[in-house]
Amino acid sequence: MAGTDPIAEDAGDADALFVLTAALLTPARFPSVLGDDYPAACAALGLGPHPEGYGLVFGQDGLGARWTVVVDDVSLVAVAISSWDCGMAYDLSPDERSVVAGLPGWPLPVATAAPGVPAPHDPEPEEGDPAPLTPPSGDVWGPAQRRLGADQVALHWTAWRSRINDDGTYAEDTPGPEDEPAPEGAPEPGAADGGGAPSTVPAAPARASGGAPYDGVRRVLDELHAYLEEPPPVGRVRSASGAEAGAPLLRADGPGWSFVAKAGDMAFVLLDEVPREVLPVARGERLPALLKGLDAMAVRPA
Repeated sequence: MAGTDPIAEDAGDADALFVLTAALLTPARFPSVLGDDYPAACAALGLGPHPEGYGLVFGQDGLGARWTVVVDDVSLVAVAISSWDCGMAYDLSPDERSVVAGLPGWPLPVATAAPGVPAPHDPEPEEGDPAPLTPPSGDVWGPAQRRLGADQVALHWTAWRSRINDDGTYAEDTPGPEDEPAPEGAPEPGAADGGGAPSTVPAAPARASGGAPYDGVRRVLDELHAYLEEPPPVGRVRSASGAEAGAPLLRADGPGWSFVAKAGDMAFVLLDEVPREVLPVARGERLPALLKGLDAMAVRPA
């Protein structure tokens, strides 16, 4: 993507960094795989929750080792990401003075690799080094996979929403999760901003109606109402981009659950205790007021 030329000069240099991609770690936008809120995401990387946030730069050194470089120049990283999203080249080369930390490994899957150097691998550990960061496995279900699944629902909101009628019933001829292909346009695993659909996330909403799964949904709604009374840690409720939705979406997380909704519409819930299922929540009588309150408190990108 950027910062990978020229490589031949620095191949074999452990101090070189060939930038592959980057992500933001700010109160309004952070890789959800790292935690339910901004302070938790920072703590996962051993960082303090700086109000202005950080940029995460993912690259390889001249020996091919994976590194995550944390910088405090958030604007520089934001411009690079915006340029790449528009298909424009951008040479992301952070100033050494902006570097906060260099962490071995990558916390997110990165689909690209620097040409001319060995294949990506963890660097040789030195005494006192932290364990290398690793992306979450797609073979299990847990908090990281649940949050990634919620990210995918937000990213492909229209495809998910089309399966559900306004009253929460299923649209005619909507196949079950076991029969449904992935929503058209879903990215392949490897996006660096916490994207990439884990293989454990279904491609259609669960057809549960009542019973244990929806006991969990009621608990989530009660906890979200509690957020309106006592605000949670920053980043627990945020405005998420939803390219298909035509408007920002609400993303909220809590212990064991993730929530995706569009103000004025409906919501979806994912639970740690109900692996691989996405549970729709119809508008009903309480949801509109809840969404209005959450939207008012949501953290938004600057």
